[in-house]
Amino acid sequence: MRVFHSDGYEVPLPPGHRFPMEKYRLVREALVERGVVPDCWLTESTPCSREDLERVHTPRYLDAFFHGTLTDAELRRLGFPWSPGLLARSRAAVSGTLQAAHAALQDGIGGNLAGGTHHGFPDHGEGFCVFNDIAVAIRALQATRTVRRAVVVDLDVHQGNGTAAIFAGDDSVFTFSMHGEHNFPFRKQPSHRDVGLPDGTGDAAYLDALALHLPEVLETAGADILFFQAGVDPLAEDALGRLSLTLAGLRERDRIVLATARHRSLPAVLTLGGGYAKPLSATIDAHVGTYEVARQVFR
Repeated sequence: MRVFHSDGYEVPLPPGHRFPMEKYRLVREALVERGVVPDCWLTESTPCSREDLERVHTPRYLDAFFHGTLTDAELRRLGFPWSPGLLARSRAAVSGTLQAAHAALQDGIGGNLAGGTHHGFPDHGEGFCVFNDIAVAIRALQATRTVRRAVVVDLDVHQGNGTAAIFAGDDSVFTFSMHGEHNFPFRKQPSHRDVGLPDGTGDAAYLDALALHLPEVLETAGADILFFQAGVDPLAEDALGRLSLTLAGLRERDRIVLATARHRSLPAVLTLGGGYAKPLSATIDAHVGTYEVARQVFR
C-alpha cells in the first residue's frame, strides 16, 4: 500500500489554537514505529498545480489564497491565519489524495496522511478546510478519463457540506455522508444520501446504520473508485464529536467500508479527515487503527 504525506510543511499557528496540526507528523511516526506502514511505502507529496485546483475552485478564491489577500471574515470562516506554509501544505495535501487515487487504481488501495477537507467550497474555505482535496482529485481523474464515476463515503462526524455542494446535481459522483445531525456545519448541504445521527450514538447503532446504507449507496453509485473520508472524530473522547464510538467501533466501521470495497473490486482511497480527541493520543491510535484494518483487508 502506497501512502502519501505532507507534514513536512511548517504551518505557524497562534498559541492555543485548537487545531492539532502536529497530529499529521505523529500519525506518520506512529505508523512506522508500530510496523503498520514501512518507511519505504511512504512518499512525500509536493504541491498540486493551480490547474488541478481550478477544476473545482473559483479564480477569485484561488487568487486571494495564493496571494494572501483573503478578508478577515474569510479567514475567520476558514479558522486558520494565512501563511505561505499553509498554502504550500494545502496544495500538497490535495496532491497526496490525487497520488493516493492513482495508487489505488493500480494496487486496490492508496492512502493520504492528510486530506479529507470536505468543508472546502468552490469559492471559500471553512472549518479548517482550504481546498477540497477529494473533489479536486475526482475532477482530475475525470478530466483524463481515468475514471468515469466516483463515490465519496464520508464518515467524519461533521457533514461533508463542501463536497455535497460541489457535486450537487452531478450524477457521476455519489456523495454519502453519515454524521452527527446536531454538529457542525449547522446549515447542511444535501448530499446524495445523508444519514444524521443523534448525539451520543454508540457503536451498535452506528454500525447498524452503516451496514444498512453502505451496500445500497455503492450499488446506486456504480463507481469506478471510492474515496473514504475516514475522520476519527466520532470517537467518544473527541472534543468536537458528540458521538460515542469506541476505538473498536471505529475499527469495525473501517473494516465494513474497506471489506465491502474489496469485495466489489472497488479501488479505495483513504483520507485522514478530522480527529480532535483529548488526549491527542486517542486520535493517533484511531488513525493508526484505520491503516491496521486496511492492511488486514488488503493483504
